[in-house]
Amino acid sequence: MALHVRGTVLPDGEVRDIWLVGDRVTFEPVAEAETISDGGWIVPGLVDAHCHLGIAYGAKPIESLDQARELAAIDRDAGVLALRDAGSPYPYPELDDEPGVPRLARAGRHVAAPRRYLRDIGVEVAADEVAAVVTAQAKAGTGWVKLVGDWIDREVGDLAPSWDAATMAAAVEAAHAAGARAAVHTFSEEGVEIMVKAGVDSVEHGTGLSLELIDEMARRGTALVPTMINIRTFGKIADQARSRFAGYADHMIALRDNFPEVVLAAWEAGVPIYVGTDAGGGIRHGLAAEEMLYLHEAGIPAADVLAAASWRARDWLGFPGLVEGGLADLVVYDADPRADLRVVRAPRRIVLRGAVIR
Repeated sequence: MALHVRGTVLPDGEVRDIWLVGDRVTFEPVAEAETISDGGWIVPGLVDAHCHLGIAYGAKPIESLDQARELAAIDRDAGVLALRDAGSPYPYPELDDEPGVPRLARAGRHVAAPRRYLRDIGVEVAADEVAAVVTAQAKAGTGWVKLVGDWIDREVGDLAPSWDAATMAAAVEAAHAAGARAAVHTFSEEGVEIMVKAGVDSVEHGTGLSLELIDEMARRGTALVPTMINIRTFGKIADQARSRFAGYADHMIALRDNFPEVVLAAWEAGVPIYVGTDAGGGIRHGLAAEEMLYLHEAGIPAADVLAAASWRARDWLGFPGLVEGGLADLVVYDADPRADLRVVRAPRRIVLRGAVIR
């Protein structure tokens, strides 16, 4: 049966009628459609552009498809109807088109340097193997590859790039040659500079960004997914490391404290910014609304935060929003989230793939 929704549709802000026929949107009236919502503010389904369905809380790989379903359902029930999995040690292609599961854009496993990432999560490879492994992981995902651009180097006692600049540039080139976009985890100043100049498609976290690199990202159209929820955990990371790596601990605190200014500078420069929580591992699922509020707290206007979490993010990932022939994913709120962004914590109605979730 076709569904009918009426309300103020964002981003245009016009009161409109929308009909959902199967998994498609139309603005042409459909006779005998069931009205499931009348009034409120209608937003294309939200997006978490950086999460990990294949990693359980506590940074352990999941062990079953049901675990991935359960994690996806937490996000879905918060109004997040599309997910970009930025690296999974557990493959779950069976869920790509499963009813009730948010739209999925997936990377394969993280590609990391030996002993330079979370245990059992990534494929750990030496420099001379990186390009080949990136090619393989591009085939394992659906259009994305995840590179670990830096991590603590215990011999240095601080953050350091995973490989040399030529190797990391070759990794990005290999991803593009395989038809995938490359996302890079990076905290450090040196690591992010190497990867931006190498032509990476999205910077994940990006705490080490300088104003010069931000301008370079804006010129290139390189996206930033700040994961501000994750960055707020740097104090705990620093406390755990301080007895052995005091310089690293101080560095992490400084990166955390400067990050809101970095994110605001990126927005002001025109860098495409998208909402991502880094759920899976140390962050629980279902927190996209909180990440949105942190971005707003950093100084980004509510309307732009909404775009970063909804229609712009959907366009970026290839999931059309509430346009003629678009995908039938929407969330309805009782009040205008542009006026008070806190309402994104409480969706009134959620529709995924043309089916009412609640």
